[in-house]
Amino acid sequence: MEKFSLIGKGLSNIPWQEKPKNLEGPIWRYSENPIIDRNPVKGISRIFNSAVAEFGDKFVGVFRAETINGRPHLHLGWSEDAIKWEISEERIDFKDEEGNDFQPTYAYDPRLVKVEDTFYIIWCTDFCGAALGVAKTKDFKEFVRLENPFLPFNRNGVLLPKKINGNFVLFSRPSDSGHTPFGDIFLSESPDLTFWGKHRHVMSSGGEGWWQSLKIGGGPAPIETSEGWLMFYHGVSGTCNGYVYSIGGVILDRDEPSKVKYRCKNFVLTPEEWYEERGFVSNVLFPCATLQDANTGRIAIYYGAADTYVGIAFTTVDEILNYIIDNSETIGNEAEIEK
Repeated sequence: MEKFSLIGKGLSNIPWQEKPKNLEGPIWRYSENPIIDRNPVKGISRIFNSAVAEFGDKFVGVFRAETINGRPHLHLGWSEDAIKWEISEERIDFKDEEGNDFQPTYAYDPRLVKVEDTFYIIWCTDFCGAALGVAKTKDFKEFVRLENPFLPFNRNGVLLPKKINGNFVLFSRPSDSGHTPFGDIFLSESPDLTFWGKHRHVMSSGGEGWWQSLKIGGGPAPIETSEGWLMFYHGVSGTCNGYVYSIGGVILDRDEPSKVKYRCKNFVLTPEEWYEERGFVSNVLFPCATLQDANTGRIAIYYGAADTYVGIAFTTVDEILNYIIDNSETIGNEAEIEK
């Protein structure tokens, strides 16, 4: 097995379990999943598809909370171990840059990404249809919502945790305003989070495997490694019983992240456990966040399960990168810069 390294800092208190013996795949589930069950907080029926990050000596989460009227909002949570969470009953209070209220009518599937000294939240919001919302914070006390970066329709926005040539880099998945039976991943750049351009096509659905034949979408913030940017994403297949969401893995070029170096033709995790197969929307794995420890190469992946629960899975940089490289395929012109 070839050796790789994570680029970044150590995280000694990362949640972790060793790989079970005789497990063939590159990713394994936390034995105590789900870590967030139904009705976790007063007024909230389900939490899933949520984001977490290290903050100081604790962990912070931005959670997709389905309220008891069925409308999703973003709620803040805190944890000592990134497993047991205390989640606020109140939604996050967003202000615009002048200090005026700027609340989304709904908000779901957040990603939480730190770029330099600021945390950014990207989520799906309403802007005459499904669109991307963006906000920033440094202390998780004040949240400044910026204007939406793109026109509708768009979902699955995630920032690269590092500027490239001085620009922010945002992955997204243009879509429709419904349940979107199509979708590729694109990349856009901005010097200031206001003006966006240099749009690039990154990845298409399809390929040899049927598990991602219908559509794909970005997952957690890409992880910088010695081989390139490791990005987990979701791939969707259509069946006679509806959509099935699985987790895939890809390695992008470190300097030109719209270029695919290696892309796994197999899913790296697919619905198999009861909390993934049965729920409000069955057969869904939706990765939204990772924690990683550069000292050990450990990676913890947070994912929504069946639009009802939150689960954790584990891997190492060596396990996952070797698996992607050994099972790689490229689709179309994704190994090139597609302007």
